[in-house]
Amino acid sequence: MEVFWFIPTHGDGRYLGSAEGARVVDAKYMQQIAQAADRLGYGGVLLPTGTSCEDAWVTASSLITVTERLKFLVALRPGLMSPTLSARMASTFDRISNGRLLINVVTGGDPVELASEGVFLEHDERYDLTSEFLDIWRRELSGETVDYEGKHLKVKGGKVLYPPVQKPYPPLYFGGSSPAGQQVAADHIDVYLTWGEPPQEVAKKIEQVRKLAAEQGREVRFGIRLHVIVRETSEEAWKEAARLISKVDDDAIAAARKVFARYDSEGQQRMSSLHGGDRSQLEIYPNLWAGVGLVRGGAGTALVGNPTEVAGLMKEYAALGIDTFILSGYPHLEEAYQFAELVFPLLPLQGVKTASGPTSTSPFGELIANAIKPAERAAAR
Repeated sequence: MEVFWFIPTHGDGRYLGSAEGARVVDAKYMQQIAQAADRLGYGGVLLPTGTSCEDAWVTASSLITVTERLKFLVALRPGLMSPTLSARMASTFDRISNGRLLINVVTGGDPVELASEGVFLEHDERYDLTSEFLDIWRRELSGETVDYEGKHLKVKGGKVLYPPVQKPYPPLYFGGSSPAGQQVAADHIDVYLTWGEPPQEVAKKIEQVRKLAAEQGREVRFGIRLHVIVRETSEEAWKEAARLISKVDDDAIAAARKVFARYDSEGQQRMSSLHGGDRSQLEIYPNLWAGVGLVRGGAGTALVGNPTEVAGLMKEYAALGIDTFILSGYPHLEEAYQFAELVFPLLPLQGVKTASGPTSTSPFGELIANAIKPAERAAAR
């Protein structure tokens, strides 16, 4: 497994749907989260995209020099960006970060937001444009000079002079639940992402995308995007889940569902259908909770439980073929530590290393009476 964390450029806090307990997300706070994730051993961080977020490319660029190994999963937006300009941006970021860029291809699922950005294509047309965009982008970063004329995009002599560190280009991540989206994944993508649906539904997606990719002579890896609420006991975790949505009232849920209803994203509709706006039906699978999706768009489910339960459900997803877990929790700084300290030891993690160099405190906790190591005391029992 590899586990990523999240930079909350659209806001953070202790309660959903409330200004109470809200936290300012500024440059220093984002640096704190990125450095914590880097030091704790997370493989990378996802930066969200959209009108509610700070720009992902600018934000990620500001975090390169304050981290050492952390990779950045940054949004590529077909329809909003030129493929040649995007390829040059990706190559520059990859070189400056020494190969720490990952690409999250986001077609978009909210027609109202897309219209504000100047995109007026219907759902399947947007995926056609995404496919054309990735044709150009992949070829340019592979070293080709590209002449291309498609239905939506035209490029003449497109090229990238300075190649990326990662060959042939930084890995492409992508999530799309519709047939059009899954075909884009099969044709172009390295890692297909799903939001946190119950394992039986995730298994169906994996089977379908694998089949489509095989028809193109390709193989695709798989990842999942989830929130997490883990505590030492199940009772504490579920109490925390209830507290997280304790400020969410029925009016907020109704307002959120009205917004979600305008989306033509199949993935968003699947998220919304998991709970139906009913706060009494939120545990949709053992230790999988849909409470976040009452008011949050996109990823709306969380792993909830004690460390063994959370690790167990992750391993259940892994048995289906998921190898990348992109997680988040509220507030994001504290929860990055909570998850790493409680769950990392229970997982078969890929290449987890903490920051190098001397540490300022002991690796075994605070000394008892300024003299006794806690581990020594435990061993002496």
